[in-house]
Amino acid sequence: PRGGPQQGGGAMAGSGGRLPLVLLATVAGWALALARGLVFLSSERCAWLLGAPCLRRAYHAWLAGAVLLGPLLHPFADPHAILANQRNFFSRTFVASAWGWTCILAGGFALLVSYGATGRALAPLRPLARLAVGTGLQLAAAAAFGLVEELTGYCYAPLPAGTLLPPLPDRPGCLAAGHRWRGYLPSRPAFLLTFCCLLLAEELAVFRRYLARGHPAGAPLRLVFLLNVVLLALWNLLLLGTAVYGPAYGPQLVGAAVATLAWYLTYQGWYRARWSPGRPGAGLFLKGEPRA
Repeated sequence: PRGGPQQGGGAMAGSGGRLPLVLLATVAGWALALARGLVFLSSERCAWLLGAPCLRRAYHAWLAGAVLLGPLLHPFADPHAILANQRNFFSRTFVASAWGWTCILAGGFALLVSYGATGRALAPLRPLARLAVGTGLQLAAAAAFGLVEELTGYCYAPLPAGTLLPPLPDRPGCLAAGHRWRGYLPSRPAFLLTFCCLLLAEELAVFRRYLARGHPAGAPLRLVFLLNVVLLALWNLLLLGTAVYGPAYGPQLVGAAVATLAWYLTYQGWYRARWSPGRPGAGLFLKGEPRA
């Protein structure tokens, strides 16, 4: 028949057109399986590291060393590095809003873990309460730092010789007059980054116990956990850059010390009491289970 060869050629062309699609789908399936395996493996390793008590103590020592000894590295640091510029992209984008990023990612992770471990709708209230306490501490620290700057400062303006600066005893009046106020201001970036690092280390450490208990931990939860790990690494990098390239050693040390004190009074003090938001993992696991 006349249409036989044409029909056969059309069938071959159709099979040839479907072959790349089948190959592409196979490659995409392999890539997805590989990505899923990497997510599971990376989350398991990071959960083990962050949940190990000895490594957590070493991490606290690292933070203290970064703040105390970081300024000693300033003479050896590269002045052309991206963190050497105080207006670099990471500082402008992340440091000022460090607490917001921490609340979004750490809060989302804590909510998923709390609900996944208990199945109760009210279980996420505890991590939300801890974040609310942290927000109050951020606001209190900002107000206290501003008060210290005002109490220890004075109004300054570059004036010609012989010109007297009118008495402006308070900071708002000095700034409103177009002058500058010079006072001792503890480093708020050092406070923010240190407190966010300590909080993330505490909140993420519970994932090791969560996995050990066999609670549901699909790829979405593990991805959120890994995003928190990346954020923790970024805060550590920016804290080290602030310590090495920061303009003043004393204000950074005071800011980091206040953040450490705030973390200690909450996570190591108040959160152990009965009437408190509780430490991460409180109420999620059996009482007889050994802690990570």
